[in-house]
Amino acid sequence: MSVTNVTQSGGGAAEESRTESRTNVGELELSELETLLRTLGAAPFHARQIYRWVYRRGVTNFEAMTDLSRALRSRLSATCYVSTPDLVRTEQSVDGTTKFLLRLADGRDIESVYIPDTPAQTFCVSTQVGCAMRCAFCLTGKMGLTRHLTAGEIAGQVRRLAGELGMFARAFNIVLMGMGEPLHNYDQTMKGLRMLATTQGLAVPARRVTLSTVGIVPAIERLASEPLMPNLAISLHATTEEQRDALVPLNQRYSLASLVEACKRIPLRRRSRITFEYVLLEGVNDTPADARRLGTLVGGLKAKVNLLPLNEGPGIPFSRPSDERVDAFARALAARGLTVSVRKSRGRDIRAACGQLIVEGQRQSPGQRLAILMDRGQDQG
Repeated sequence: MSVTNVTQSGGGAAEESRTESRTNVGELELSELETLLRTLGAAPFHARQIYRWVYRRGVTNFEAMTDLSRALRSRLSATCYVSTPDLVRTEQSVDGTTKFLLRLADGRDIESVYIPDTPAQTFCVSTQVGCAMRCAFCLTGKMGLTRHLTAGEIAGQVRRLAGELGMFARAFNIVLMGMGEPLHNYDQTMKGLRMLATTQGLAVPARRVTLSTVGIVPAIERLASEPLMPNLAISLHATTEEQRDALVPLNQRYSLASLVEACKRIPLRRRSRITFEYVLLEGVNDTPADARRLGTLVGGLKAKVNLLPLNEGPGIPFSRPSDERVDAFARALAARGLTVSVRKSRGRDIRAACGQLIVEGQRQSPGQRLAILMDRGQDQG
């Protein structure tokens, strides 16, 4: 493991005090930027040029955008800025996984992860500061939810990682499996994905994006009608209502049965499948009976099952099953005709694996967490 401490500003926290009266171009979709340019008396096509500078080259200083006229660069510098999360620290695992501690403009911190050779290059991105879902085996849930990320902060994470890794011109995948529940921050998450998909920018298509959710049913139903629909990974983790109530508290509101029914209604592209993620907890949900019930639950769906042996962490009251127990569970599912894989944990030595992301000192009380979780308006964006 190696740790690198850096304080690198990209228009984030240090920029905040100087930009209150200016427009953050980092929060704008291409069409919104075109509208802004019209108000500045400039032709809308310049938006495509600016997007290419920001998303393909990582340039956020308007004066450096040399294919814009000097007059336009001056107007943009006076009225706009581009915010990017600041890089505070990186940690590299023995397996090549790199965790990035990023600081937002308000001083809040989040974590993002780069996972090489998976077999593609993958960015694991956060959508919230913390998480309100309180899953019993997840360290991020112990933070509670401090706030949602904006679309620009979500896209800005990707720009920051691409810049640090020299990957602006390389293809990579994005998994929304970092801190937070993406569908609890629906509108900003989807706007961020549209910004990243723009052909003048990083051009990350929906087929290269996977959104992981614990199952906010109304938001899943809304997602099904999106023009840009990412791959879907459902965090299932249990095979009975009682079991899931204990492991995933959101189940008390949106039941396992209603979640599976919602999945049946999702239109899938040809050759696409829904991934069901299942964290294996020793002696809790890893029995032969669990395997049989899981096979019955998802057997009628176009699906695959991704088994994740628990990544243990401080304060998590569960244990990781033995490799033999994991193998037996996987074989039982495969015997029922299911496509099943066992995810290899990456970055466990730097606490960068699934369920291990946490930023200390940004927690909320249980009452605050519950109030946020029960805000019905936020559930559906």
